[in-house]
Amino acid sequence: MSSSGHDHPELGPAELHEVGDGVFAYVQPDGSWYVNNTGFVAGRSSVIAIDSCSTQRRTRAFQERIASVTPAPVTALVNTHHHGDHTYGNSEFGAIPVVAHENCRTEVLAFGFPGNTGIWDPVDWGDIRIAPPTLTFTDRVRMWSDDHPVEVTFVGQPAHTSNDSLVWLPDQEVLFCGDLLFNGGTPFLLMGSVKGAIEVLREVVAPIPARVIVPGHGAPCDRGLIETVTGYLEFVLATAGDGMAAGLTPLETARQTELGGYADWLDRERIVGNLHRAYADLDPSRPKVDILAALADMIAYNGGKPLSCYA
Repeated sequence: MSSSGHDHPELGPAELHEVGDGVFAYVQPDGSWYVNNTGFVAGRSSVIAIDSCSTQRRTRAFQERIASVTPAPVTALVNTHHHGDHTYGNSEFGAIPVVAHENCRTEVLAFGFPGNTGIWDPVDWGDIRIAPPTLTFTDRVRMWSDDHPVEVTFVGQPAHTSNDSLVWLPDQEVLFCGDLLFNGGTPFLLMGSVKGAIEVLREVVAPIPARVIVPGHGAPCDRGLIETVTGYLEFVLATAGDGMAAGLTPLETARQTELGGYADWLDRERIVGNLHRAYADLDPSRPKVDILAALADMIAYNGGKPLSCYA
């Protein structure tokens, strides 16, 4: 078994969970690299989709599941953040508004078209094109599904990324939180902030009276996952502090770190990227994090093999 925590590529079919009246979570096992959750809110005459998938094939399968529930068309798509597993399939939805924080649009355009770079196992992306958000906001926007509000809110600071948004349905008490939470997988903060994610989870997410939380990866859950993930992030910060005090690089620190109860989480090589970010959080005078160098260190931690990706 590699450091990714996978022992086979066979994944089960996606699962559709009705988590509220007319609110559905589309959960793709096993929730590892580029295998994300999406969702949708089905109104009487229209549907609001929450995130797309990483490939054309996966996004079309998501659309087919929407159509199995309602004949209503998807009239708006929300992106919780810019990462490709949540945005690459945007173009499959056609000429509808794509709603996201303004930084999400910037990052989607900056990252560009996906490719097979050798960082992850090769993926058949399909015939997709970059389709950035077309309706952006700086703080929050309220959408409506029939008479039910759908609140889309920027978390206010870097956390998982620079542009994370929450989708909160107060009438149904359901929260879609994107990749601020992973259920059964290792959180990934390389493009955000470890300290910022802890603050957001405790000060922004935790006060929301959610009955059901839909994480970006893994099964829908209750509020207990917030403290589980926060505990891991605090572990990362403490480990980074020890590594810096010992004069170790993030990769050296990761190799000397016993993950304990976190060792069974998927994609545990993310500890390396998380340490790169935590070092920067703890010492802002350090040079800007080199994302490609951090990913290369993750491959080194993974025994020199590409990171497992079953998208």
